[in-house]
Formats: sequence, C-alpha cells, structure tokens
Amino acid sequence: MLPDYSLIAWLVIAFSVYLTGVSKGGFAGGFGTLSVPLMALVISPTQAAGLLLPLLLVMDAFAVKAWWGKQSMAEVWRFVPGLFVGVAIGTALFGSLSEQGVRLVLGVLSLAFALYMLIKPVASKPISSYWALPAATTCGFTSFIAHAGAPPLNLYLLPRKLPKETFIATSVIAFATVNVIKLGPYLWLGEINLTSAWASLLLVPLAWVGVRNGLWLQHRVNEVLFYRLVIAAMFLVGAQLVWQAWGG
Repeated sequence: MLPDYSLIAWLVIAFSVYLTGVSKGGFAGGFGTLSVPLMALVISPTQAAGLLLPLLLVMDAFAVKAWWGKQSMAEVWRFVPGLFVGVAIGTALFGSLSEQGVRLVLGVLSLAFALYMLIKPVASKPISSYWALPAATTCGFTSFIAHAGAPPLNLYLLPRKLPKETFIATSVIAFATVNVIKLGPYLWLGEINLTSAWASLLLVPLAWVGVRNGLWLQHRVNEVLFYRLVIAAMFLVGAQLVWQAWGG
C-alpha cells in the first residue's frame, strides 16, 4: 500500500526524485543535496530520507558500473572508517531528535550548504590525507540525516587535485559506499518499510528519466545558471525549514 500523501506532497516528492536523478546524471550536482530538505516541507523528514535511499541505491548501481576502474581506491579506503563513524553518530542521535528537530538540522544544513556552494572554498595546494577521516565522518553524518554528503567530501577531495575523471569516479564510489552502509540502520530504525518501499518502486522510472536528462543536459544547458537556482532554492528551503522548526 502506498503512503497516504496529499497530491501536493506527491508532486513535491516526484520533483525531488527527478532532481536527484538529474544530479546523479552528472548535471548540477547540488540538486541532490536539495531533495530531502525539499521533501521535508510536505512530509516527515525521516520518511523523505527512507523513501529516497532505495532509489539512490538503484542509481548508484548504474553510476558505479559507468565509472568503475577510474577511481582512486586509496582515497576510497581512507573514507571508509569515517563513513562508518558518521553513520553510527547519525544512528545514535536518531532517537533524540524530534521531527521538528530534524527539520531544524535540515534547515541549518541547507543554509550552510548554500553558503558553501556560493563560496566554493578550495585550498591553493593539495591537503594532507589525514583530513580524510574528519571529512568522511561529516559526510557519513550529513548523508545519514539528509543524503547530503557531497559538500564535506568535496571540501576534502577538491584540494587533493585529482584528475577530473578520478575525482568523479572516487566520489561515485564513496557515495555508493555510504548509501550501502546506511541501509542496515535505516531498516533497523524503520525509516524503510513496506509502505515506503512501494513508493520508492513507483518512483524508479522517474529517477531513471532524471538520470537520462542529467546526462543530456550536461552539454546543452548553462550549468552556471542552474547552480545559481540551486543556491537560491537551498537558501529558501533552508529558511522555511528553520521557520517551521521554530513553530512559524
């Protein structure tokens, strides 16, 4: 049985899933970070995260297949301990946050990530691999809360000065890894259940269309304009979530 959401909620969910697919297709990657906060405006943020994870795993399978062999396994292995730690922290804190508390976290993360995308800080020279652990831990936590692990991981990977294909492939493997790590805790905590699984299955074709469109858009649309739209949208959604969390 499908979740009993309103028509507006379903439209927002469908749009969010499509944006996730576009992001996985390689166009305007910031869209992926926007999906859960956007869905949290109309449904429970934990329901949003649980509904989206199976779709991410399906999309990850295609992405890993496309990019496998081009990644830096040394960097991937540096991430793995931190990803486990970050997911463990998210799992431990899950029961202590109310729905409004999760919305507040999502809102703050959205505002912070909008600022990150605006500034795009990059070190002038490669940074030490010792930063992999804190970056991956933060990635694991933000990914657990909102499937938003890209900014903390990019803060580490971009200054590592990897070749473009190696950077993309390493990111793909890292995100697929953290999503697999999250699957057990999500099932244990009840974020994924039969009802959410049916909704995820229903949305798989839309996610696929998003991925295909993301691939098509890469060379046909001004990505700078889309990044600006993503930044504006993340700021507005983050502000609205903070307002909701404070009883606005």
